[in-house]
Amino acid sequence: MPKLPLPDAFLEFLRENGLDPLIYTAADSIPRYIRLKEGSEADLEEIEAEVECKLEKVVWLDGFYGLPPYIKIAKSRAYREGKLYGMDAASGAAVSAMNLSVGDHVLDLCAAPGAKLCMILDILGNSGSVTGVDVARHRLAACRTLVQKYAIGDRCRLFVADGTTFSLVPTRPQLNSGSISQSERNDESALEQRSETFREWTCRRPWKERKRAAKVMASADSELVPRNEHPELIFYGRHSGIVGLSRSELYPSVCNGEVSLSGYDKVKLHFSFVLVDAECTHDGSIRHVQKFENWGWATLQRRVLDAERTDSLTNLQLHDFFTQLEVFLLQLKLLTNGFRLLKVGGSLVYSTCSLTVAQNEDVVEQFLKENAFAGRVLYALKCNI
Repeated sequence: MPKLPLPDAFLEFLRENGLDPLIYTAADSIPRYIRLKEGSEADLEEIEAEVECKLEKVVWLDGFYGLPPYIKIAKSRAYREGKLYGMDAASGAAVSAMNLSVGDHVLDLCAAPGAKLCMILDILGNSGSVTGVDVARHRLAACRTLVQKYAIGDRCRLFVADGTTFSLVPTRPQLNSGSISQSERNDESALEQRSETFREWTCRRPWKERKRAAKVMASADSELVPRNEHPELIFYGRHSGIVGLSRSELYPSVCNGEVSLSGYDKVKLHFSFVLVDAECTHDGSIRHVQKFENWGWATLQRRVLDAERTDSLTNLQLHDFFTQLEVFLLQLKLLTNGFRLLKVGGSLVYSTCSLTVAQNEDVVEQFLKENAFAGRVLYALKCNI
């Protein structure tokens, strides 16, 4: 049993949703999971010797292994060298459900902290592209750190943006983007326009970009995503389609009538994919909820239900606990916008870390009522890890 009682407000939330509070006593019996980076299976015995335990292969999820919850991997050499990821099997299942193939262009609409995005990039390899979006800059910065650590960001771009309104489409790599022709050298207007194009990404950004980013950060005190601002691009790989573009080329928005022609698609307009791992109350992250025995249950309200971030997206007044209706509306907006950016014939996966019907089946049911042309039923993947 928990050392401290669950807060009354959280218990009421569980009762309203028909969830048994006793499930939060099972954290010690739930294994943790890791995903081996492709090509690291040959080092399995060496990894097992280093962490001093036998890794149990997850037969229904390629590349995943279970290990006892008390095993620490952060200090292992395999982790430091980027051979393995700490990742829940449920998160891996959401990515696996997309059934990705080489050459796909994928939108991860709620990308932070980045485990799923990294898995997508590993699957695609040196093809396609992945666009990651998240409303919280500090969380997306952690995602950027992961992408750089595992050296898989060549076809990735990351935007700080509101997932309910994000509307940028994939871009194609620009030919000869790094060179300046003699005619451009003789044309001052061409040189000025060229200076506004994106060069290869570096953490040492030009002064103009730093000034623009400082403006964005200054407005972040009142809002997670500043209104009337373009999404903030905080990372892009060499072959992500950004290098060589001007800002005006990068930031044209998608109109509803254009989506079927310019959505997240393959070069030959085959299948495309959008992942909406939506903001939620996180009640299904049992191990995470258990951590509040050490952190203090008083912080559960802010750190699990996370009212401030959700209300910032939905323009609602802050209060102690946001209602399920507010969460429902946010999730429905995320799902609807993800579908808007999906090309005809593409697939969308909707998932949450909530066990509630209200945040899963009910959201999908309402979405299907409003989008009868969706083509087939979408199933919400629930996380109980």
